[in-house]
Amino acid sequence: MNWQRLANTPLGIPESLEIWEGEEENAPLRAWLVRADLSSGEIDVGVFSSKDDDGRQSAMQFAKETGACVIVNGGYFKVRDDFYSHIGLLVSDAEIISHATPGIFEDDLRYPVTRAAIGFSSTDEAKIGWVSSRSDSVLIWNAPVPNIPGTPAEIPDLNSASLWDVDGAIAGGPALIKSGKTRITVDEEVFFGTTIPDVHPRTAAGIDEEGNLLLMIVDGRQRNSRGVTLTELSDLMKAVGAVDAINLDGGGSSTLVVGNTLLNRPTGGTFQREIVSAIGITCR
Repeated sequence: MNWQRLANTPLGIPESLEIWEGEEENAPLRAWLVRADLSSGEIDVGVFSSKDDDGRQSAMQFAKETGACVIVNGGYFKVRDDFYSHIGLLVSDAEIISHATPGIFEDDLRYPVTRAAIGFSSTDEAKIGWVSSRSDSVLIWNAPVPNIPGTPAEIPDLNSASLWDVDGAIAGGPALIKSGKTRITVDEEVFFGTTIPDVHPRTAAGIDEEGNLLLMIVDGRQRNSRGVTLTELSDLMKAVGAVDAINLDGGGSSTLVVGNTLLNRPTGGTFQREIVSAIGITCR
């Protein structure tokens, strides 16, 4: 991937934010990368939940409503009776909006799950792990429940987890990288039997060795950008320095807004699918 940094001034963002545009003609691929220095004091990172009546809104609406200078789409969602709700853990302003997914039924078997999430402390420290939630508490593990297709794992021992004091968190999955090594936990997080591992437009979130937040969008289903598999997404994130990374919701949801400008082409144009959650960076 050939990366070129975009100028900050036209986008109205501080130097602690780097916006890169990438292109690979042979694939073909087009991608965008946000590298955010969370220790700079110039920016704050947060997780946002839609407050619209139907539970969803566009990335641009999130940006205007919150004043965020960067917005990317967040986790998966579902609809019931015309109301859209988040799938899996969603914490915003230290409040659990949606609990972690406790289990998944597949082929008449129930698999207990701990799906990957990224979260942020009140001091903007980012962390990635596998999560569960109980009452008003969030629990985090350094490894997922070891499910195997056809063989559900045991219910996880809560004593092996740590309490996660998190101001904002958002689950997606599967994980892509852990401690600098490729670790795509499709089976453990029970994404097997789905199209999640296939070629799609993508959104990923990661952390590098310095603690910087990395947000990546890859366009797909277009003539000049086909999208990527989970393995390719992991490779792209490792190439830009991620030591931990997760996959977020993709497809037509994958959207990047910077300085009230839509940078990517979510569905091959400027239409923005409405989403339930987002990761946002606010410039002070």
